[in-house]
Amino acid sequence: MADDIPILDLAPLLAGEPDALERLGPQLHRAFTEVGFYFIRNHGVPAALIEEAFAAAARFHAQPLEAKLAMPFNRDNIGYLPMRGNTTRMNAVDGIKKPNGNEAVFFKRELPEDHPDRLSGRRFRGPNQWPADLPGFRETALAYAGAMETLGRRLVPIYAAALGLPHDWFEDKFREPMFTLRMTHYPHQAPTAPEDEWGLAPHADTSFMTILAQNKVPGLSIRLPDGRWIDAPALDGTFLVNGGMMLRRWTNHTFLATPHRVTNRSGQERYAIPFFMDCDYEAVMAPVPTCVTPENPPRYPPFTYLEFMNEYSGANYGDRPAAGVALQGA
Repeated sequence: MADDIPILDLAPLLAGEPDALERLGPQLHRAFTEVGFYFIRNHGVPAALIEEAFAAAARFHAQPLEAKLAMPFNRDNIGYLPMRGNTTRMNAVDGIKKPNGNEAVFFKRELPEDHPDRLSGRRFRGPNQWPADLPGFRETALAYAGAMETLGRRLVPIYAAALGLPHDWFEDKFREPMFTLRMTHYPHQAPTAPEDEWGLAPHADTSFMTILAQNKVPGLSIRLPDGRWIDAPALDGTFLVNGGMMLRRWTNHTFLATPHRVTNRSGQERYAIPFFMDCDYEAVMAPVPTCVTPENPPRYPPFTYLEFMNEYSGANYGDRPAAGVALQGA
């Protein structure tokens, strides 16, 4: 099944070979017009750091529930979301399902206390919440997020090449990209669990780019454009990358936002550490010019990260109580 998902080798790009983008661009274009996912290998992220991030996720979720609830998921989409704490709506596939059977904690860019966005209370720019009794956790999470941001920014020029744009076309839109690191725990689902119970219900991501470290415990499935669901293969030493609704809107539906889902019937606890990267907070996303034709006129008006995420959060988290209120039955 790995043959269904293209593999991009970043070694020439990281080595500075002058024609690397010209070679990688068509590969990425094929990935996003035929599949919606691609692997990257020779990406430059140390394996030890990836293992440390997975271990940190397991340490966080091993805490007592009270310790996790002390970091409540808030209006900035930062903090701890308890088991079945959200329902996929805006980007659901084949109808709205039951609340998702996972628990997760979310972190964004660590801004200085005197940053203007923090002082002004801009949404999605608030302070991270950190566990009180997990030595080294904060440092590991920030190191991993930093490595993922560096990797994501290296990938962005490939998107420009894939879209027939100058290689620096996205540069001014990703000077300080918005991002979210999500550390998720998927408990084992019993074989007798109903078929309509999901660790993460079928959905498309919201992001411009999702970078997913390979998981030793299976569970992720992808729906290809021909309607087939395939189990995502785990290739050693790679990341799996996909795009979401932001990328699809920005490219005027030229690129796919491929649905996927998670179940965990492995008999083991499953952890995932997806990294979601988007453009700058104030960047204006008008349809990419090479994606607009007389046959495919602009489908959306220009929009910003804040406008897009307000719509998403209101749909998927709108039924949650106010931040700071503990959930029952978590």
